[in-house]
Amino acid sequence: MGKIAVLTNDLQADVVHKTPERTAAMAQALPRFTAFLDAMRRRGHHVFHLQLVNLPGDPNVERDLDGKLPLQRGSEGAAILGDFLDPCDVVVEKNKDSGFYETELHDRLQAAGVDTVLVTGLQTQICVQTTAADAFFRGYNVWVPSDCVVSGNPVDRDRALEWLDGYCASVAGSADILAELDATGELPRKVVKILP
Repeated sequence: MGKIAVLTNDLQADVVHKTPERTAAMAQALPRFTAFLDAMRRRGHHVFHLQLVNLPGDPNVERDLDGKLPLQRGSEGAAILGDFLDPCDVVVEKNKDSGFYETELHDRLQAAGVDTVLVTGLQTQICVQTTAADAFFRGYNVWVPSDCVVSGNPVDRDRALEWLDGYCASVAGSADILAELDATGELPRKVVKILP
């Protein structure tokens, strides 16, 4: 049996509070999300927070309306929100949407013996989706707890979950994931089928 890690994406004020829709969606998900993280920690699983930090020279970075660069290293808006953070967690900086793109995440997961990742956070259709796909490409068993992912637009969230479930990840509610872990001690690997 391999080890399991939860990967969170962009649980940072500059991301969560960028729009009223995101703030409301995160407020609704917060109790389930934090309870899931606590439950995974109690079961001895790792939590890795992927912290988006924008690089000043990146021409593709979306700036605020006033031209300011959000999510700067060391800024209050770039810090992982305290509701989600535990002293035993690991924070990994990323500079693009995927937590695996030019980061130390894969090496850290391999050093910890992790072969299964649960991808959470926001936005579902961007950072969650690209991180999950990149985890799949690296051979990880990928799960997405459907009630621990957030998007400002529910249509975007649902479309991303459908794509993930149809391709590279097993999508289930957090309660079902915990029940499976408690019953079997592991999460089964998705059988990938390419249909005509």
